[in-house]
Amino acid sequence: MRLLCFGDSNTYGYDPRSFPGDRYPADARWTDVLARTTGWEVVNAGQNGREIPRRPAELTRADRLLAGTGPLDLLAVMLGSNDLLQNSRFTAVDAAGRMEAFLAHLLEGCAPPPLLLIAPPPMRPGAWVTEERLLTESAGLADSYEALARRLGIRFADAGRWGVELLFDGVHFSEAGHRAFAARMQAVLEGITSPGLFSNASR
Repeated sequence: MRLLCFGDSNTYGYDPRSFPGDRYPADARWTDVLARTTGWEVVNAGQNGREIPRRPAELTRADRLLAGTGPLDLLAVMLGSNDLLQNSRFTAVDAAGRMEAFLAHLLEGCAPPPLLLIAPPPMRPGAWVTEERLLTESAGLADSYEALARRLGIRFADAGRWGVELLFDGVHFSEAGHRAFAARMQAVLEGITSPGLFSNASR
């Protein structure tokens, strides 16, 4: 079974305690932990600072990534935090609209893989999170994304329910947070026992 995880720095495994760009070792990143515990081939397509793709060049890069990865059993997308961080008046509804356009683009492709939309854990007060707006809107992503997943007929997971620990910046997973995320992702994958289940949105 092959899973591609398309996300931002929390998929990449960025360690905010390090110099810019450094990441946790492989044995601490949730994607690698998940691969070990499930036996799935997990492709880490995380990128620091990534917002939801919307510009032509961004969409083209995403298309090329999928085309170059080969057949997939599942494509997991977890984005939206950077959209809120980098756009001062952005809301959860705005992020969901941007996500809907991106996922619709993917679903228009030739034989798109089954999709899992993941709402990232809400931000916490920290060095990067000093506005009430960020707390409110990041917490609102789950409801907006769940409604979107139902409209599109794809699977949904709310990582805000997974007990993921965040570090001092209020955004990035701790090593314990990566382990917790991997454990809950494993439960999600174990719940996918037939192709028909891919089309149901659920928490």
